[in-house]
Amino acid sequence: MTSSDSVAAARPLDLAAAAVVVGLCVSWGGNQVAVKLALPDIPPLIQGVVRSTAAALIVLAWARLRGVRLSARDGTLRAGTAAGLLFALEFILLYRGLLLTTASRAALLLYTAPLFVALGAFWLLPAERFGTAQWLGLMLAFGGVATALGVPQSIGGASTLFGDLLIVAAAVAWGATTLVIKATALARAPFEKTLLYQLVVSAPLMGIAAAVFGEHPSPTPSAVALGALVYQTVWVVGITYLVWFALITRYSASRLAAFTFLTPVFGVAAGHLMLGEPLTPSLLLALALVAGGLVLVNKPASGWPRRQPRWG
Repeated sequence: MTSSDSVAAARPLDLAAAAVVVGLCVSWGGNQVAVKLALPDIPPLIQGVVRSTAAALIVLAWARLRGVRLSARDGTLRAGTAAGLLFALEFILLYRGLLLTTASRAALLLYTAPLFVALGAFWLLPAERFGTAQWLGLMLAFGGVATALGVPQSIGGASTLFGDLLIVAAAVAWGATTLVIKATALARAPFEKTLLYQLVVSAPLMGIAAAVFGEHPSPTPSAVALGALVYQTVWVVGITYLVWFALITRYSASRLAAFTFLTPVFGVAAGHLMLGEPLTPSLLLALALVAGGLVLVNKPASGWPRRQPRWG
C-alpha cells in the first residue's frame, strides 16, 4: 500500500462526498427503470451495444484528457479479456431478464453481487477473512433473495421467476468480474483501462447475441426511449462510474461501499414511482433483508481491503 493509499483509506467521508455517493446510488438504482422505458422501441441487447460502444468512447476521451497510458504492456490483456467476457455475460443475462421481470425486482436481485464477491473472495483470496458480521450479513441478504424468489408476481408466474433467476445469474457474473479484477494485474491498472476492457469486449458480444435473438429496433424510437438510452450510456456508464473511481482514490473504499445498500432501495422506489410496479409486503421484506445484509457484509473486517470496480 502506498502512502497515498493509506491517506485514502483513513480519510473520512465529508458531507459533500456523502451527498455525491447518495446521488450515485440514486442514479444506479434508476438504471433498470431506464432499460424498461426504452424496451418498447429499442430491444435490450441493442441497448447494451449502444451503451458499451458510446461509453467506451467517453471513457477513452477521459483517459486521454488525464494522460492515462492505455497501451502500456502491463500484463493485463488476458485478465482484461476475461473481465470483458464476464461483463458481456452479465449484461446479456440482465437485459434478457428484464424482459420477463420487473425493474424493482431486478434492482433488488442484481445488487446482491457484492455478496457473491464476498463469498468468492473468502475462498479464492487468502487475505479475505470473514467476521461474525459478514457471515450474518450473508445469511440475511440471501434470505432476502430467497424471499423475493419464493413469491413471484401473480402476473407472469413462472416467466417472472425465470427472469428473476437470470438477474441472479447476472449478479453472479458481476461478482466474478470483480474477483477477476481483484485477483489479477487489473487491480494495479488504471481504472479507465479496466473499464475499457469491459466495454470494448462486451459491445461486439452483445451485438452477436442481439442477432441471435433476432432483435430489431424501431425505425423511429420515441423521445422517452432515446432519453432512457442516453441516461444509461452517458450518465450511468460514462460519468457516474468515473466519479465513483475518483472518489475511491480520495476516500476509504470500505466507507464508500457501506452506502451501496441504498442502490436497491432507490431501484425499488424508482420502479414503483416511474413504472407503477407494486410494492408487495414480500418485496419490501426482501429489500430490508438484502439492504441489511449488504450493510453487514460491507462492514470492514480485519485485513479486508475493499475496492468495488463498478456499480450500476
